[in-house]
Amino acid sequence: MNGVLIVDKPEGWTSHDVVAKLRNSLKIKRIGHGGTLDPMATGVLPVFIGRATRLSSTSTDANKEYIAGLRPGITTDTQDITGKVLSESELTVSVNDLSAVLPKFTGAIKQIPPMYSAKKHKGKKLYELARKGIEIEREPREINIYTLELLETPPGNPGTGDNNGSSGPDFSLRVVCSKGTYIRTLCHDIGAALGCGGTMSSLRRTCSGEYKIENSFTLDNILSAIKDGNIHNLLIEVSHDI
Repeated sequence: MNGVLIVDKPEGWTSHDVVAKLRNSLKIKRIGHGGTLDPMATGVLPVFIGRATRLSSTSTDANKEYIAGLRPGITTDTQDITGKVLSESELTVSVNDLSAVLPKFTGAIKQIPPMYSAKKHKGKKLYELARKGIEIEREPREINIYTLELLETPPGNPGTGDNNGSSGPDFSLRVVCSKGTYIRTLCHDIGAALGCGGTMSSLRRTCSGEYKIENSFTLDNILSAIKDGNIHNLLIEVSHDI
């Protein structure tokens, strides 16, 4: 079997969990994914099978699109809501406030990788060090944010210029970015620019290179197709030249 499955990764699963489940269900060893998603994230996870594994690097290197929840007023050690709360602020944030700072995070910008990440330092993954309470200095690296737009106005937040509304409701952001972008860190940095802190409350990847959410299948759908012998109907075939 050779081809690509576009999985709509469920919340709570690691990318490795998805690959391991499919490897076991398909009885195929040569299988991998293109672009890690955090366990709390959902959405597009391309899974490459057989000869198609040669294409995985092209997906990893491709631009990505996300819909992210930004919760102003708190910071956490993981930069998302799964972490330990480090600070809380009662400063209110309006739509106008947020709209005013978003342009600062568009284009080529510098981003410091978070400690809770799989990036390695002297052979150790940063999150392994972070769990031991160790924090090391990380060099900022350049990323590109091609699109950063506010999608929704939270209930009770009218977006007036006088800071009416509450900092509590989440804002929804659409982000199109280069590889290596940490959306958690983007939310954290936007919160810092707002002066109240911020953390990522949700994340859904809607596009990874050429692979889009509208062409994806849930893991349950895929497992059912494998059981029924119809998995080829969900598989994107690859050229025999690969």
